[in-house]
Amino acid sequence: MSASISTLSANAASSTAQSPRLAGDFNTFLKLLTTQIKNQSPTDPLDTNQMTNQLVQFSSVEQQIAMNQNLQRLINLEQASQLTASAPLIGQKVEVEADQITLQGGTGALRLPAAGASQMAQVTIRGSGGRIIRQDTVQLGSAASNWSWNGRGTDGASVPDGAYKASVTGFGAGGKVEALPFTTVGTVTGAERAGGDLKLILGQLQSSFDKLRSVRSGS
Repeated sequence: MSASISTLSANAASSTAQSPRLAGDFNTFLKLLTTQIKNQSPTDPLDTNQMTNQLVQFSSVEQQIAMNQNLQRLINLEQASQLTASAPLIGQKVEVEADQITLQGGTGALRLPAAGASQMAQVTIRGSGGRIIRQDTVQLGSAASNWSWNGRGTDGASVPDGAYKASVTGFGAGGKVEALPFTTVGTVTGAERAGGDLKLILGQLQSSFDKLRSVRSGS
């Protein structure tokens, strides 16, 4: 009967919706007890200590399932609360960590770091297939500053609103080249739960809430 008890335990762990309530259901306890007694071998009678251990183990599985269910409920409630709390962000300018720039209404912006080892930076915007759309070389200031994009490519043609791959390369003394960190500036247009994660929506750019770095007053 040990194999039967183990099989029941595995089934309980894999299907929370149909898990038996062993801890509080005396009838289920009696059914398991009588079934094991009926199927015991006459030459190898029931070991009460072993059965007790099996029942304790099975009850522990049920308690773990209940704990996991309660934890998931708490997570869902917390995410719903955060989603509701994000409503005031809609229409606000924010900075998020991202490897893309969001072009909204024909404009986009990146927040560049202050000059350090690198005094100059090259901003590169790429479209589908890695094609370079726009590339600018800018002087970094003593404080962080914005780089703005008017939505036009190097050929002067406007590109549609969307999320475009962005990178910033710094140039320092002695020809030293380094990748520089930056944030993306955009307007929050919505928020949603996707795949268990909370996402801020900036036009066609989606960002996790933990990537939010600042909120600016006004639109």
